[in-house]
Amino acid sequence: MKIICIGRNYAEHIAELNNERPSEPVIFIKPDSAVLPKEQDFYIPDFSKDIHYEVEVLVKIKKVGKHIAKAFAPKYYDEIGLGIDFTARDLQGQLKEKGLPWEKAKGFDGAAVIGTWVAKDKLANLGQLGFELKKNGVVVQSGNTSHMLYSIDEIISYVSQFFTLKKGDVIFTGTPAGVGKVAPNDYLSGILENQELFTVTIK
Repeated sequence: MKIICIGRNYAEHIAELNNERPSEPVIFIKPDSAVLPKEQDFYIPDFSKDIHYEVEVLVKIKKVGKHIAKAFAPKYYDEIGLGIDFTARDLQGQLKEKGLPWEKAKGFDGAAVIGTWVAKDKLANLGQLGFELKKNGVVVQSGNTSHMLYSIDEIISYVSQFFTLKKGDVIFTGTPAGVGKVAPNDYLSGILENQELFTVTIK
């Protein structure tokens, strides 16, 4: 199982971090060891003083595929989820300044929250999914898949040019604006189409 993440897929998030708008999807990988075990708290690692939450819509791949045409992409998934791409923003900034890969800032243990999966046929329109992240009961991120620069099917088609997709792989499709820092005792909850799909306590 691999975790494939798409960066810079919402224009407002690109703007808030002063990043350049990409001409094609930005891809990075998290190892499977980054997945936060179910019901486990997230512990802020000692190598960072600026861990940010980034809520994202997730897609679980259901069969092997390579060079998948956009038109056939829906045949490769039937579950949608919600999760958090935790990011060590201070470490990421240092790495980016040096032109180095981001993996230490994105792929550390516990950096990937994967919530409950929902059958895609239970969702009315994958191109207009509303989702949000609450911190201590207050909405801090609110997004809609209609605002993605690259749709779910476009992402699957693009990614499969470079990586063979396998059953159980998870794709993080990017985060909307509103990312921010977590602190001990924060309580995060993720909602997709009015369904709470995960909760996480920060330690």
